[in-house]
Amino acid sequence: METTHSFHPFDSFLDRMRNPASLDLVRSIKSFIVSFSFNAPNPENDAKRIQDFFQSMEAAIRDHPLWEGSSDAEIDNALEGLEKYVMTKLHSRTFASSAEDVKMDAEISDKICLLQTFLRPQHLDIPSVLQNEASWLLAEKELKRINAFKSPREKLLCIINCCRVINNLLLKASISEDHVLGGADDFLPVLIFVTIKANPPQLHSNLKFIQLYRKQSNLVSEAAYFLTNLVSAKSFIVDLNAKSLTIEESEFEASMQAARLVNRVPQETLTTFDKMSTFRKITDPGPSTPMHIKAKTNLNGELNYPYMEAEAGELTVGDVEKLLSLYKDVVTKYTSLCSTVRHLSFSKTVSPAPQGNDDDLMRQTNGRTYKDTSCQED
Repeated sequence: METTHSFHPFDSFLDRMRNPASLDLVRSIKSFIVSFSFNAPNPENDAKRIQDFFQSMEAAIRDHPLWEGSSDAEIDNALEGLEKYVMTKLHSRTFASSAEDVKMDAEISDKICLLQTFLRPQHLDIPSVLQNEASWLLAEKELKRINAFKSPREKLLCIINCCRVINNLLLKASISEDHVLGGADDFLPVLIFVTIKANPPQLHSNLKFIQLYRKQSNLVSEAAYFLTNLVSAKSFIVDLNAKSLTIEESEFEASMQAARLVNRVPQETLTTFDKMSTFRKITDPGPSTPMHIKAKTNLNGELNYPYMEAEAGELTVGDVEKLLSLYKDVVTKYTSLCSTVRHLSFSKTVSPAPQGNDDDLMRQTNGRTYKDTSCQED
């Protein structure tokens, strides 16, 4: 079983492709890549064309003199190398190729940002025995790597490695803590929480890319199970509301509103700073050494706020006027945020019980509804 990102199949494939005897295969591959790029993106049609090409190339490789007498494992390695080569070349053409996919990625990421501010393990009924921060951090790290790779197999390995960490956590809990394993009842809530903590980039597009372009015969067994669970986790997050969690509805809504206020302040401040920068270039020569007042992010993704390192002598008259305006704006938002948080603290309304769903694409797990999705197109 694969446990790390192995590149040996790709290296072996390239070595054989450098052999002059493989010229016919090289021409077929390059011709397909060039002709594919001429057509406008259409994910479903693109997936069929690529899967059909993989099948035809499998037959050609099996019959090729370079692989005469090769084992099934050697043929599989060649096909893995072929998939990586083709999909790496076509990545910019096939990944997040529709406006709908780009929009969905942004919406999911934005919602997760809101949930990160208040969601706790108990809201997903995750028992304390499974609340292991070290294991969760390791699983998050694997999931966050998904955008670093361009082939479906390597993206899928990020998911597999993440899920194996969670599986190991469940197994250790069952042994050391005498916790009775609940299957998906335990696994899926932890995966959902890890996904929210990680907020992996372009989650929707990465899952869709794997579903469409991973060689279908390899989407089986453990790989298919883990992929299906992450697709279910994504669908749960998309549809998540107060009824999806163990939380009072009023508390959920207040928490979401507070998160929106918190997340909105930096963006609005950045916009104001951008306007200030433009204004100063036109009307104010500024100090002899111009200050860069646009907020930037450091390597940890944290905002470095303008003026924090500035000395009083570096400010201009125009800066004082703008800073006063910004101060009033921040105080107004802070007051509104405090009011929302107080409302959250004193809220006592109990949310209505979740309603049943007769849709046979849904299943009830641990009192919570999850979509039971397959490894097909979202």
